[in-house]
Amino acid sequence: MPFTASVLTMFPEAFPGPLGVSLIGSAWRERGLWSLETVDIRGFSTDRRGFLDDTPAGGGPGAVLKADVVARAVDSLSGPARPLLYMSARGRPLTQARVREWAKSDGVVVLCGRFEGVDQRVLDARGFEEVSVGDAVLAGGEAAAMVVIEACVRLIPGVLGQADSLSTESFEDGLLEHPQYTRPRTFEGLEIPEVLVSGDHSKVAKWRQEQRETTTRERRPDLWAQHSANSQPRGAKARGEDE
Repeated sequence: MPFTASVLTMFPEAFPGPLGVSLIGSAWRERGLWSLETVDIRGFSTDRRGFLDDTPAGGGPGAVLKADVVARAVDSLSGPARPLLYMSARGRPLTQARVREWAKSDGVVVLCGRFEGVDQRVLDARGFEEVSVGDAVLAGGEAAAMVVIEACVRLIPGVLGQADSLSTESFEDGLLEHPQYTRPRTFEGLEIPEVLVSGDHSKVAKWRQEQRETTTRERRPDLWAQHSANSQPRGAKARGEDE
């Protein structure tokens, strides 16, 4: 079976959104390299009015999605076991390393919260991992779910067509990607760097690597520190030496 992304949401009409366009969309609809299904959580409410939520225990504003409703939605899924992800601002940050791991599995199940969130008991009972796509709060988990799914699907062999294009992308080896340029050679008085039109592939490779290192050091010192530590010879690490 292809990689399957199942989304538990109150708003299935939000999908596929950007997942249905370009190479990722054609890999789904035309080539069958992955599949997408949405599950409407509202269909699992036993309340005659269709309520999915209730007031927070202990008081406070807003509402919380009920554990029993979410549990029935999760339990309705069939097929092989897959990672269960709950999109949450308090979750572990999304990383390329985690995405690579999920992309090798049979797919993912993504729960989209709303209101004040989801009853913690169902997250614990079903083994959900809370995942954050950034240090910001969204109105719901749907946009974040699309981020996670797209990040996974683009790594599936054949989806993007050129596997080599992935090797130097941001985060693949701990560095950010180098700047990109294309024609016209001159734009509003700005030139493409001379080395990129020199035809010297070794110089181009060296320039790109230098740009990746400089960009990472300036924009993501946290990544640069980790990359530098990982790049040290084993003996130097043991002695606590710098490169």
